[in-house]
Amino acid sequence: MTLFRRPAVRQLTTACLLAAAACGAQAEAPRQNTVNFSATAHREVVQDELTVVLEAVKDGSQAADVQAELKRVLEAALTEARALIKGAAPEAVSVQTGGFNLYPRYGNNSRITGWQGSAQLVISGTDAGKVSTVSGKLNQLNITQVRYGLSRALRDQHEASLTSEAIRQFKARAGQLATDFGMKGYTLGAVSVSSTDAGFEGRPVPMMAMAKAAAPMADAALPVAPGKGTLTITVAGDVFLTP
Repeated sequence: MTLFRRPAVRQLTTACLLAAAACGAQAEAPRQNTVNFSATAHREVVQDELTVVLEAVKDGSQAADVQAELKRVLEAALTEARALIKGAAPEAVSVQTGGFNLYPRYGNNSRITGWQGSAQLVISGTDAGKVSTVSGKLNQLNITQVRYGLSRALRDQHEASLTSEAIRQFKARAGQLATDFGMKGYTLGAVSVSSTDAGFEGRPVPMMAMAKAAAPMADAALPVAPGKGTLTITVAGDVFLTP
């Protein structure tokens, strides 16, 4: 008796699977009256975060000696910088170590003739005056890079309002499209929100050529001036026009 019942079970199972597949195909059918478009909101923003990269370069015949000298100079500079920024808010000015590199020098016979290394210190913050003053006082290091950027707090502030503006534009255009196509209205489909920030990543300050190479700057603050960049929020996606 069991052998005669099994085919019936298989037939029922197959029928259920076919019905489920048909339902799934129906559910995944493309929506009619679909329109895809985007809306953007732009804003020009003054860069508010200054970053100065300072570097010590040493060379010698022994790798251990070069490394020890770099550590000594870096520790001294770090101690001095921390004393200079004591009491300041972290977002206003902060100090951190950067790259630490050690590599061999080769002679004509491809043998190692010595070692050279470098160590970096990075001063950054939204208080440009403090950042430039501290950087100018660290005479044991050379300034190798100065750049402006946008702080996270200011970026978040502008992106929040720009997102609202871009969404309002998207909705307004969706309503206008529905009217122009003679439809009653619309419903939202899949929508994405993205941001770009042209002009904010690593923009060098023109005074980079004034890096302390041979002569110290007599504890003078660096002359710097912020530039501008453009934040853009784009809302893109589908709307389904309602007949």
